[in-house]
Amino acid sequence: MLSVAVVQVGSTMFDTAATLNRAITWVRRAAEQGARLIVLPEALLGGYPKGLDFGVRVGSRDPAGRREFQRYWDAAIDVPGPQTHALSELARELGVTLIIGAVERVGRTLHCVALLISPDHTEPLIHRKLMPTAAERVIWGTGDGSTMPVLPLHTQGSGSTAGDVWGVGSAICWENYMPLFRAAMYAKGVDIWCAPTVDDRDSWLATMRHIAVEGRCFVLSACQYLEREGLPPDVHPIQGDVPGTVLISGGSVIVSPFGEVLAGPLREGEGMLAARLDLRQLAQARMDLDVIGHYARPDIFQLTVDERPRVAVRRHIGVGQRETGAFLGERAGHAEPDALGTPGDEHGSSC
Repeated sequence: MLSVAVVQVGSTMFDTAATLNRAITWVRRAAEQGARLIVLPEALLGGYPKGLDFGVRVGSRDPAGRREFQRYWDAAIDVPGPQTHALSELARELGVTLIIGAVERVGRTLHCVALLISPDHTEPLIHRKLMPTAAERVIWGTGDGSTMPVLPLHTQGSGSTAGDVWGVGSAICWENYMPLFRAAMYAKGVDIWCAPTVDDRDSWLATMRHIAVEGRCFVLSACQYLEREGLPPDVHPIQGDVPGTVLISGGSVIVSPFGEVLAGPLREGEGMLAARLDLRQLAQARMDLDVIGHYARPDIFQLTVDERPRVAVRRHIGVGQRETGAFLGERAGHAEPDALGTPGDEHGSSC
């Protein structure tokens, strides 16, 4: 059995230090209740600017919106950085694995990311959101195939699953509606599907249950709960400035590989869901459905996944040529190109 928790909490917009402190408080609370895997919402560190438009209209932007974006940029985090160091230290201290949403500065662009933090690793693994939705594309860039990690989670204690290793992966918000991405992650061995989100619609529950059944995996979805008070007084969301106005209403949930709701959905405020996962259900559920195994038809359908990092500018350094500095994409953690300018297998990987 694996004890898990999903935390439903909102950001303090433009105050990342305050948000980090609240996240740490919730993580400690979950760990005190025995949770070994803890999932927190999308864009928690850095904030999800629900109801803000940053002065953008088709064909125009205004100075006030650019200044507002400056505040958002300043609230984002660097990876690695002081926030990730604090969370990594916390994970080691408590012996827990954390999945938490953040807004990351990468070169000159912001990315919505999920940080996968293990008590055994110094720095987190990063998943950068592949496709921001609608107006999110104004403020966030797109990820590439190089940041689709699956984190190994080791179970301890007694029982038939003790000492086994399980795959923990993450899909952020509407990435969960990308069927090819789901197939790629199933093929990488996801057993516990973590879905940080801000989608508070009733239909989200159906999505989480579908993924659990389709992927024969446990699904842990953490949604923000955010009220007007979470934004500074001088910021005016489209939902209005009436105190108590709910901007993001939650809906966090935990689902079994058979689509059974184990906890949630959580509404009407901040809080935490907890469950004990019977990991034996994974094999039981896959007896009759494995969409990348015995229930696949590779003779008809195949998916090719390109996991090479993609940067806009690559260098070709000649023999004996002095290196004068790294480009922004390289400083952001992308692999150094080889002599041909390609950082990996030319054909990508197939699944």
